[in-house]
Amino acid sequence: MKRKERHQLKEDEFKTALSRMYSWIWQRKREFSIALSALVVIILVGVGIRLVKAQQLKKESRIFGQIIELRQALENQDETKVAELEKLAGKGQFSRAAYLELASFYAEKGELEKALSWIEKFPPRPKDILWVKAMDLQAQLWCYQKNFDRALEIYELLTKNLPSDFPADIILFHQAQVLEEKGNIDEAIKIYTQLRDEYSQTYYGYEASQKLIQLGET
Repeated sequence: MKRKERHQLKEDEFKTALSRMYSWIWQRKREFSIALSALVVIILVGVGIRLVKAQQLKKESRIFGQIIELRQALENQDETKVAELEKLAGKGQFSRAAYLELASFYAEKGELEKALSWIEKFPPRPKDILWVKAMDLQAQLWCYQKNFDRALEIYELLTKNLPSDFPADIILFHQAQVLEEKGNIDEAIKIYTQLRDEYSQTYYGYEASQKLIQLGET
């Protein structure tokens, strides 16, 4: 009898606990509904963002392919493609390359002002390999125009923000060249020496050693 009573008591306690839980959930039904809705929205937004990014990357990849084709056409003297290349220039991951290609095209033609006008439109972010190439070209253009200080400012910026996957010797050599052109021979020698000692197995390390010989350094 006592066993039945204990069993009945446990059933009653279980039912009471369930009743309280259902009552607690019912009282907070609106809060649970809001929380569930918020969770669904967060999930949908996350999925939506990934889809948008995927579509954007697909679009940018297609644009990059077009930019390469147009650049090849320009190399074959088909200047009718310039307008098409200009239309593709933008702030996207790959559409930025159009600014670089347009600037390179005009620089090769000797139209430095046009080249500068295009390369200065290159977005400052992200600071990746394309950005380094664009800034390096801009510095070279300023150097050709004898604006050495402007060129050196860019190389100072590059040395502080150089991506780990970009060879530092390229930028250091170009920086040393500008210093040499400006007449800052001692500073140029310092960088050439660094290149000779730290990058002896690279092309620019070898070129730096030749520069040092020309400047009377051994």
